[in-house]
Amino acid sequence: MDSKTCIQYLCAMIHNFNAGPSILPKEVFEEASRAILNFNDTGLSLLEIGHRTPLFQPVMEEARSLVKELMQLDNDHEVLFLHGGATTQFMQVPMNLLNENDVAAYTETGTWANKAIKEAKLFGHVEIAASSKDSNYTTIPKDLPVSPTAAYLHITTNETIAGTQWHKIPFDCGVPIVADMSSDIMSRVLDFNKFDVIYAGAQKNIGAAGVNLVVINKNILGKVNRSIPTILDYKNHIKEASMLNTPPVFAVYVAMLTLRWLKKKGGVEAIEKINNEKAALFYNTLDSLPIFKAPVAKEDRSKMNAVFVMDNELLEKEFLDWCKNEGMVGVKGHRSVGGFRVSMYNALPLESVKALTQLMKEFALKKG
Repeated sequence: MDSKTCIQYLCAMIHNFNAGPSILPKEVFEEASRAILNFNDTGLSLLEIGHRTPLFQPVMEEARSLVKELMQLDNDHEVLFLHGGATTQFMQVPMNLLNENDVAAYTETGTWANKAIKEAKLFGHVEIAASSKDSNYTTIPKDLPVSPTAAYLHITTNETIAGTQWHKIPFDCGVPIVADMSSDIMSRVLDFNKFDVIYAGAQKNIGAAGVNLVVINKNILGKVNRSIPTILDYKNHIKEASMLNTPPVFAVYVAMLTLRWLKKKGGVEAIEKINNEKAALFYNTLDSLPIFKAPVAKEDRSKMNAVFVMDNELLEKEFLDWCKNEGMVGVKGHRSVGGFRVSMYNALPLESVKALTQLMKEFALKKG
């Protein structure tokens, strides 16, 4: 069995609902695997070529260009591919944007928002503009008072653990907006130019683990009075076009391939329609089966990460066994909340959601 046939066989056996690292298109696997053995017929592996050579530089350039095209970015916005994932951005954002005596507004909507808040407090004052803690993070705040003197407002557009999503972005807040879009980047049409900073770990919608996408409005930089370490200063990365130091070449290449795939699918507008169809099918099924419970408010449900529970823990274990037997992986909920989580990222085919919802109906019929 050759490598392409092997990949197709294995992928056909599995429905991958993992929250991240998560499913990627099969054609991306195939192309990436070829590049490891023989990159562009050079006789060299992608893993052993120099990042500043004519072999790799076009990869970085195409990846950055595809982001600009797919997100329809204006000339004020720069695209960076950086190390460290979104977790590094929790501190890099305030380091670059927040003076010690300034105030930054943050929304408290779940685990990832809380992690960002913790890091920001190391660099300046943090004001909680709105919180959904009282609802155990099952809602998105509707009232969002933001001080007009805040350096920026930070939101986590999609909470993978809580299963909530901002469906109405607070563009009218009156201050620059910074968004952690790690789990819903390029899953829906937004006016991305209205954000001053967007960051996203690639491993959910746009690539493999190991690289972080940062989109930044150049006009927001250069306003802090602290000294910023060279490697953490956005301006240095912009100047060097994401080649300030050795980038994670394989992760950037996989991101480029995934962005190519997204463009071929019709771009963000086309994938949003598919994502809406997947989410509608799943949630309509969930709501029709009393054996399952959905804790998140309907208007705030994530189209990327659906969370649900059952009243009987023994039945939960049995349902997970059913999923495992049918080749459905990643359905178990996050360890901090339990229950179940179904991640429906861009590359997840509608057929996988159909298979899962059919299994849910069969389980409910037998056990309900």
